[in-house]
Amino acid sequence: MTPKSPVAALRAKLAEEGLDGYVVPRFDEHQGEYCAEHDNRLAHVTGFTGSAGVAIVMRDRAAVFVDGRYQVQVREEIDQGLFAIEHFHDAPLKDWLRKNLRSGERVGFNAMLLPSTWDADCGASVKAAGAHWVPVTDDLVDTIWADQPERPLGKIAAFPIARSGETVADKKRRIAAALADEGADFLVETQPDNIAWFLNVRGSDVAFNPMPQSFLIVDRAGTAEWLVDHRKLPNDLSDFELDGVAMAEPKSLLERVRSAAPDRTLLLDPAFAPSAVAHAARIAGGRVRLNRSPVTLAKMVKNPAELAGFRDCHRLDGAAWIRFFAWLEEHGAARAANGRPITELEAEERILAFRQMAEDFVEPSFRTISASAGHAAMCHYAASAASNAPITGKGVYLLDSGGQYVSGTTDATRTTALAPVSDEIRQRYTAVLKGFISMMALKFPPGTCGHHLDAFARRPLWELGLDYDHGTGHGVGHFLSVHEQPQRFDRRINEIVLTPGMVTTIEPGYYKAGEYGIRIENQVEVVAEPDGFLRFRTLTLIPIDLRLADLGALTKAECRWLDAYHAEVAAAMDGQLDGEAAAWLTARTAPIKAG
Repeated sequence: MTPKSPVAALRAKLAEEGLDGYVVPRFDEHQGEYCAEHDNRLAHVTGFTGSAGVAIVMRDRAAVFVDGRYQVQVREEIDQGLFAIEHFHDAPLKDWLRKNLRSGERVGFNAMLLPSTWDADCGASVKAAGAHWVPVTDDLVDTIWADQPERPLGKIAAFPIARSGETVADKKRRIAAALADEGADFLVETQPDNIAWFLNVRGSDVAFNPMPQSFLIVDRAGTAEWLVDHRKLPNDLSDFELDGVAMAEPKSLLERVRSAAPDRTLLLDPAFAPSAVAHAARIAGGRVRLNRSPVTLAKMVKNPAELAGFRDCHRLDGAAWIRFFAWLEEHGAARAANGRPITELEAEERILAFRQMAEDFVEPSFRTISASAGHAAMCHYAASAASNAPITGKGVYLLDSGGQYVSGTTDATRTTALAPVSDEIRQRYTAVLKGFISMMALKFPPGTCGHHLDAFARRPLWELGLDYDHGTGHGVGHFLSVHEQPQRFDRRINEIVLTPGMVTTIEPGYYKAGEYGIRIENQVEVVAEPDGFLRFRTLTLIPIDLRLADLGALTKAECRWLDAYHAEVAAAMDGQLDGEAAAWLTARTAPIKAG
């Protein structure tokens, strides 16, 4: 550590401010998964570039907290001489604060970067340790970040009714009614995807996220105020649905809250809105009701136009995947044998090029995970010039990739290999496949939540004494966030009831650190059956590589499901492919009995 390092500079700032520690979250002011370079304070201080985490920097010690997806990556990116590594969920920051703070120590935090749940939990832990939880006005990392990038100014465009399926006026009425039902007078919405959905707009402030950063205030009368940097908007707003929507600058958020709060009740999402908003409302004499945003709950169930868009974009995306795998199979082994193997970065560029063949394609929906051999064990691996590994016949190759299309958002994972795999990999791959089919073929009753189903995907691995340290699936937005809350499949309790029209992923996996990783992922929509039960209908249209599986270990029912799925993929791709891609599709969708 040099005197000019971010940790040293932050510690010097702590001394200057009379603080003993400072919390550095991955969050920005919108508490989203992805943030602009301007807001990536965690990476600046620690070097960790993952999408979820938090650090605590004390004058004499520090720790960084990441979840199971990043346990390998964080060890490669941070200086372990400076930071201890903790588990985001199993040993969270609030527990660290309670166990490690000394009486009288003062820990600073930026209340615009922490949601109310974190503020309350960490504050209680600090108090229990006899220490002090101190909000700061100006973010301390910003004050020591000399070359901090500017705030983004991505252009905003209107999203047409033909694609959104519902007018802003109708959404206003729905949200106003929800506020009345909650007994709330107004809502402060800070999640960019919620605001983009509500106002039928899309933007480009943050890579992979086609939504503008802004804030929104809506009251129970249906009036709305959009706090957005006017430089992002075009001069001609005739395509926008902004009748009755007042405009203001984002920096006025807390001032607007203080003006609106006296003797009124603010509804605020406790997990996805800055706690500074709640503090401002209370200080101004308002009441705060912490509950999930009604916009989140409205957005999670897709309407017919949105679902039709999802189906359209998955046909385009499936064609790109099939072209990719046909290319990989055609050239991968031969190039590896000739000493010019395809690399992870080349493969990432190639799947992007195949997606770009579709006019509806806008950008990737997240950084593609193109992972060969041991890199596939890192759930959120990102290839770089330094790590760029060859794709050879040693081990497996895992591709987790998605696209943002104007018709919808995609996310899928397939695992393949250029040569026969070991018995161990075949056993693990078969277990993952059986768990995947178990979920995909499942029927379940109304009232079911995601955590009720999670074990179906894990059971084949559990029978081998194995597991995976991530959720089994997440919600997906409609040309919005690829990781959309609140619905998800996880061991942790999720009280959201699965409802027809929801779109989620199903993605069990298995990972052996340093050797290989396996994941199979489809995107699905929840649909109702005639008997009143629910099931999952696939959106993803990509063959599953059965060459890695022990087909003899599959049941007849599992084989029938695979044959039916591959027949659906082949039918959906009819007429879209030619040449080597069409031939590859025919081979990979042949019935199991024929093989």
